[in-house]
Amino acid sequence: MCQNSTNCGQHNHAASPSACTCGGQGRAHGDFHLRPATIADIPALIALIGELATFEGLQHECEVNAPLLAKNLFGETATARAIIAHQGATAAGFAVWYPTLSTFLGQPGAFLEDLYVRPPFRKRGLGRQLLLSAARQSRTAGCARLEWRALKWNTDALAFYKTLGAEVLSEWLTLRLDATGLDALPSATAGS
Repeated sequence: MCQNSTNCGQHNHAASPSACTCGGQGRAHGDFHLRPATIADIPALIALIGELATFEGLQHECEVNAPLLAKNLFGETATARAIIAHQGATAAGFAVWYPTLSTFLGQPGAFLEDLYVRPPFRKRGLGRQLLLSAARQSRTAGCARLEWRALKWNTDALAFYKTLGAEVLSEWLTLRLDATGLDALPSATAGS
C-alpha cells in the first residue's frame, strides 16, 4: 500500500514497495510518481547515471559507486539532492541538483547537475516534471536561480528547455580541472 495516498494517488505498489516510499513527500504526475530519492534508491540511481553517461558518450568518465552516492546524497555532509521518478515498479528518470552561490545576486542559486529520462518514458512530460520538481525544491530552499548545462548536439533537450523560457548563455564556456589536474596545480605558497 502506498504510504502517500493523499499526494501520490497510487495506492498499490505491492510489486515493488520501494517504488513508493516517499512518506508523503512525493507527487503523482500522470503515470509517474516523483519523490526525493532515499538511500534505498542507490542501485537505481547508479543504473540511471550509467545510462546517462552512455547516452552522452561519457561512459569512460563514469566512476560512481554506492559509497560515493551514499556519502554525497545522503550522508552527514551531503552536497546534493536527488529526485527519482517511477512508473509502477520501474525507475523512469532522475534529477540531481545542488546549491551554489551567486555573488552578483548575493543569494544562493542552484545547479541542476543531471536530468535524465529513460528512452521508453520520454515525450510524456516526465522531463518537465523532474525539472519543475528540482526548481520548486531549490526555490523552497531559498535559491534565486537555477542553472544547468546541455550538450550542443542534444537539440531535443535544447528545444525543450527553451519552451520553459530557459535562456541559453552562449557567452559562457564550461571549464574543468579533473582530480589529476587539481593535484598537479602548484600550491598557493609556491613562488611567494
